[in-house]
Amino acid sequence: MTEFVTNQRCRGRFAPSPTGPLHFGSLVAALGSYLDARRRGGEWLVRMEDLDRTREVGGSAALILHTLEGFGFRWDDEVLYQSRRTDAYDAAVDELTGARLAYPCGCSRKAIGKEAETGVEGPIYPGACRKRPADAGLTHSIRVLTDERVIKVSDAIQGPVKQNLAREIGDFVIRRADGFHAYQLAVVVDDAWQGITHIVRGADLLNSTPRQCYLQQRLGLPRPGYAHLPLAVDGRGRKLSKQHRDAPVDPGRPLDALLQALAFLHQPLPPERPANLDEFWQWSIAHWSLATIPVKPRVPVNP
Repeated sequence: MTEFVTNQRCRGRFAPSPTGPLHFGSLVAALGSYLDARRRGGEWLVRMEDLDRTREVGGSAALILHTLEGFGFRWDDEVLYQSRRTDAYDAAVDELTGARLAYPCGCSRKAIGKEAETGVEGPIYPGACRKRPADAGLTHSIRVLTDERVIKVSDAIQGPVKQNLAREIGDFVIRRADGFHAYQLAVVVDDAWQGITHIVRGADLLNSTPRQCYLQQRLGLPRPGYAHLPLAVDGRGRKLSKQHRDAPVDPGRPLDALLQALAFLHQPLPPERPANLDEFWQWSIAHWSLATIPVKPRVPVNP
């Protein structure tokens, strides 16, 4: 396992999607990112990933923030809402298309599925629109050109990760045909704009990281350090998520949930139950270590 290497002051973040209340898997990501930033004497921010308004559940953003506050999380700047950042994402798309590093694509998912081989995250786009003139009668997504370079990432928990994007992913979408910007683009633009130096998040995003590093290269943006936490899964190995309506954390029992999340991350537990949240945070920040975090998905158990 490798440690983060940076000469900058640490800045971490937690970036939930407002598609439901905070559940245990999200709490693990929030806790890991928070403890890592605080242990380094750094700052911690919250970003609401509300790009796709069709998936948003009304009131979820406020509920998530209220739950985080009730659990004792404190962020160091205003909450950033991606839905208010579309101009910045458009500017990045324009920069890439202007440099001929991205192009319009009129292919449907069905058409791609018929031609494409299967990669690590679904069909590998076969490049049908790379040199095809855009049809004015179609709505288009925008795809970024990939090449044969191998993107290497040294993850502080998962170890070395590498991808040949052209062979394993293909040219990927940065703006959808419905006008919504893709997560891969928005996260890169926002991490750079907010000065994020350390990203601690769930391992379900590990395969996305090479694409994000590739966009950082293409846009001339700095690369933060990465650490991907093990996923919380149920007894069948399915990831706990808001999408599957897994039980949210109980806002009336924050200490119980935090201790369970701390144990899930293989961090040392206090010798006695903390009397309050302040005691929990003092202990957990002082004893935080990436070195003891397991790699594989785990079923959460009560400590």
